[in-house]
Amino acid sequence: MTFYYLHPLLENFSFLQTCEAELIYLDMTINIKKSSCIRIGPRNKAICVPICCLSGVSLPWVDELRYLGIFVISSRVFKISLEHAQKSFYRSVNAIFGKVGRVAKEDAVLQLLSSKCLPSLLYGLEACPLVKSDLSSLDFVINRFFMKLFKTNNIDVVKTCQQYFNFVMPSTLWTKRSASFESKISSYENAFCKITQ
Repeated sequence: MTFYYLHPLLENFSFLQTCEAELIYLDMTINIKKSSCIRIGPRNKAICVPICCLSGVSLPWVDELRYLGIFVISSRVFKISLEHAQKSFYRSVNAIFGKVGRVAKEDAVLQLLSSKCLPSLLYGLEACPLVKSDLSSLDFVINRFFMKLFKTNNIDVVKTCQQYFNFVMPSTLWTKRSASFESKISSYENAFCKITQ
């Protein structure tokens, strides 16, 4: 068992202030402008008491925050927003399609889509728990692009084209990446990274 010494002056500090005091001791600071609070759990909509830093500035409570490129939203369970990833995907797709869309062959466009656009859609998602609706929304943006590329609104035609070009859908990629991520994490000796079976 590990015991941590807490200076008497820090006894009445909040957890944040205690961490901040330790950071100051290490000659580091918290960037107030980039910091915020979010509540996740059954009482996520409850009004929370302001959390103040040592300077007296309180951190804002938000409904959504960005952490390492992933947008976490306040909810009853841990949940992320895919809206920003989808917008990033559409930006990169439109940039490519605007340059080569009607000039290059379909297989070349799809290769560019896989190598340049899908990473922005799937960035960091292997570490996030996604539900069926999340995976469907990831596949939806691909289906819409196929409709645009092949000039059709028929989903059966889209599915046939995806099979013909052996295009791997985001939901399938996420499943593989997520399994690989969990396998790597569970193999680490660090107790914090161990995943209970």
